[in-house]
Amino acid sequence: MKYFATLSANNGLNGLPHNPCRLLGFDLLKLSAGESFSGKTGDREVLAVILGGKATFEVAGKRFEKVGGRPNVFAGKPHSVYLPAGASYTIKAESAVEIALPSAPSDLKAEPYVIGPDKVTSGIWGAANFKRYFNQILTLAGQPELPARRLIVGETFTPSGNWSTFPPHRHEVEDLPREAAHEEDYFFRVSPGEGFGICRYYNSDGVEENYTVRDNTILMAPKGYHTVVSAPGYMTYYLWFLAGEHRIQATLDDAALGWVNKTVPLLKELGH
Repeated sequence: MKYFATLSANNGLNGLPHNPCRLLGFDLLKLSAGESFSGKTGDREVLAVILGGKATFEVAGKRFEKVGGRPNVFAGKPHSVYLPAGASYTIKAESAVEIALPSAPSDLKAEPYVIGPDKVTSGIWGAANFKRYFNQILTLAGQPELPARRLIVGETFTPSGNWSTFPPHRHEVEDLPREAAHEEDYFFRVSPGEGFGICRYYNSDGVEENYTVRDNTILMAPKGYHTVVSAPGYMTYYLWFLAGEHRIQATLDDAALGWVNKTVPLLKELGH
């Protein structure tokens, strides 16, 4: 089974070359200014996260004008549009635009809506050389007005030389409040673009992979532990999205490495 892939970055809709996940799906939409794309969500909910540029959305009879603003993922908080299951939609590019389209099965009856930067919660996880910055786009945390059936979506920025999602964690067993069963994907970008990072993935089947992260690469993790590190001089970005039978998050750290989390309060007290 393959857990990593590189997506094409051609104009139009670019899909996954393979997908080990049962619930999660992903497409990357690229349009030049003035181009349009139309589709149907079918039995899936989709969160259209604008990576860069602006677009006008017509979804299930509603129109959202000129959504977007940041030129790329490293230049501000995102704008997103929730596309419910059973909806027809058209996306028209107001400028050159790139849009991530994570999806999951849904039976939720909901109206489409926009998530602006004002509804995105930002902060810092970790400390010292495993400090990283996050944007929570579509989560349960403080967002009761943003309904979804399965999708949980956010962004993480890992500075030069730092580790992210460290200690490595998993979410494959339904054992709340200790652990929740969720698939998770990471879709990557790197700045400057010629740089790289490394994503380590391993699971109980004996799989262990250390994969070179570059633009438009993706980790697809139906289960297992995962962590990311940025090469010195470069920042890595990943759009993370999860799906399970509910939207309550709970992760389990690798028992051999989990002690590192206990150092966070002291490191922060020391200014790290």
